[in-house]
Amino acid sequence: MDGEECEALEKLVYMWGYLPGALPQRTPLLTPFRVPVSGYNWKDVSGGGCGFAMAISEPGKLITWGSTDDLGQSYVTSGKHGETPEPFPLPNEVSIVKAAAAWAHCVAATDCGEVYTWGWKECIPSGKVFGETLSGVSPEKDAQGKQGSFLTEQVSPRSKVSKSTGGTVSGGEISTKRRKVSSAKQAAETSSSGDDILTAMPCLVTLNPGVRITSVAAGGRHTLVLSDIGQVWGWGYGGEGQLGLGSRIRMVSSPHLIPCIDSSSYGKDISASLSQGSMSSEGQNFRIPGSCIKAIACGGRHSAVITDAGAVLAFGWGLYGQCGQGSTDDELSPTCVSSLLGIRIVGVAAGLWHTVCTSADGDVYAFGGNQFGQLGTGSDQAEVLPRLLDCQSLENVNVKSISCGARHTALVTDNGKVFSWGWNKYGQLGLGDVIDRNIPSEVTIEGCVAKNVACGWWHTLLLAESPT
Repeated sequence: MDGEECEALEKLVYMWGYLPGALPQRTPLLTPFRVPVSGYNWKDVSGGGCGFAMAISEPGKLITWGSTDDLGQSYVTSGKHGETPEPFPLPNEVSIVKAAAAWAHCVAATDCGEVYTWGWKECIPSGKVFGETLSGVSPEKDAQGKQGSFLTEQVSPRSKVSKSTGGTVSGGEISTKRRKVSSAKQAAETSSSGDDILTAMPCLVTLNPGVRITSVAAGGRHTLVLSDIGQVWGWGYGGEGQLGLGSRIRMVSSPHLIPCIDSSSYGKDISASLSQGSMSSEGQNFRIPGSCIKAIACGGRHSAVITDAGAVLAFGWGLYGQCGQGSTDDELSPTCVSSLLGIRIVGVAAGLWHTVCTSADGDVYAFGGNQFGQLGTGSDQAEVLPRLLDCQSLENVNVKSISCGARHTALVTDNGKVFSWGWNKYGQLGLGDVIDRNIPSEVTIEGCVAKNVACGWWHTLLLAESPT
């Protein structure tokens, strides 16, 4: 280094948009604002959260902030942390490596491959419950205790495409529309507050022996997790097929293996893909390129995954084309987005109604709902097939990471720049105003280099590095 010392870099977290408890005045932040720290060294930012934010500190503590007590269930789910970022109350020995949040439930993976989840009760599977956290009730109860059980009716919204016909799943068997929940878990989740009653405390998810989880994703009411050998597990609400189990299963109350590779089907445009040599066939059985899954994403009521060969599979609600099949049908099983075959996809993110992918060449492809310009195509027209973003602002730009909020999108480039587009009612684009954008627009951040971005419902977080 010619005798020169390497310049030390400090990791910073910036926030913008609406986090109602982040500032005393409770107003949206229209431009990036540095998150105050108190003894934390930031490691990463986490996506999701409706009215609260999450990031991970260097020792592996999950830090939450930004909520207020009038947000009800989201406030409880956030750990009741407002203006000051504080560690979420998980067991002391736990070191978090990945985390995600939805409207009112969260999921986190540890460095040991374990998974903790908490929040909206119907999103939480069976497992060991840890107390003295969200509601101040008795510690460490087994959610599968032998103290008897009771039946709770599952209340689920109807699909806007077709009626839900499935029942619930527990332990691999389809049952009636009622789900057995142990009285031990009921007691652990009950308190005097109505929001607390609906909210489950942190639960160590029960997985098959030897399963180690490396990544997590949270949808509107469903959860996906990815193992170190490329298998995907899911649970929660599956009425539109977002769990990829082949039917409209209303509720899955324990982790189920999702057959992404062997049982996947190809999209509607099979003949064109075959003519281009993109697929091999054996009789009538088409095989998905790849042998395992490398990345996962959850939208509001749909999901998407990427294989190790760079193929994209999507499943779930399809009303806006967010499954990328050229139609608005729901996809009940993982289905290859065949129009992207031949392009190596390396990143995927999903919002309420839209999906975005990044390629190994640094390009962005988007499809699905576009009411607020969240696809970045320059219009508000939905796209039922993936569309390349070829706007001038992304010329000669290679995308490093991408994230979706409810109705907005943000990305970080390999040279440390930030772009955002879509819904901007609360300043979640960080552009200094509340005007929606339908093309990627650069976010100005002085004196630092962007490293990762994570969008929440109404806000955006950025991990950056700056010389100390």
